[in-house]
Amino acid sequence: MAQKVALSRFALAFIAGFVSVLLFHQGVLALLHAVNFAPRAPYATAPTQPLGIPQIWSSAFWGGIWGLIWVAVAPRFRHDKSYWLAALVFGAIVPTLVAWFVVAPLKGQPIAGGWKLAGIVTGLLVNGAWGIGTAGLLRLFSREKLFNS
Repeated sequence: MAQKVALSRFALAFIAGFVSVLLFHQGVLALLHAVNFAPRAPYATAPTQPLGIPQIWSSAFWGGIWGLIWVAVAPRFRHDKSYWLAALVFGAIVPTLVAWFVVAPLKGQPIAGGWKLAGIVTGLLVNGAWGIGTAGLLRLFSREKLFNS
C-alpha cells in the first residue's frame, strides 16, 4: 500500500509540474511578453537539441522532473503560508540557477542570460510561478493527505 501511495504521489507530482509549465510558467511568460518585458514568446515550438522535440514539450517534461524534486522536499514544510512561500522560493531559485549555470553553458549560451536584468527577472518570475502552480496543482490533485505521508 505504501508503495502504491508513493508511486501515485510521484506520478501526480510529475503531472503537476508538467501542467504547471503549460499554465503558470508560460502564462507569466505570455504576460511579460505582452508588455514587451520578455523578448521570448511563450509556447515556443522551435525544436530542441539533440532530439528535435518542440521547446514547449521539452520545458513541460523538465517541469515534470522538477515536480518530482519538489514533492520530495515539500513534506519538510507545514501546509500553511510557509508551504506556499517555499514553493515560490524553490521554483524561483533552484530551477533558475540550474538553467543559468548548468543548462546554458551546455547549450553554448552565456550564463545567467548574459546577466541582462530582463532575463534574470523573467527567469525568476516564470519559475516562481511554476513553483506556486505546481504546489497548487499538487494540493488540488491530492486526496486524503496523500502528500503529507
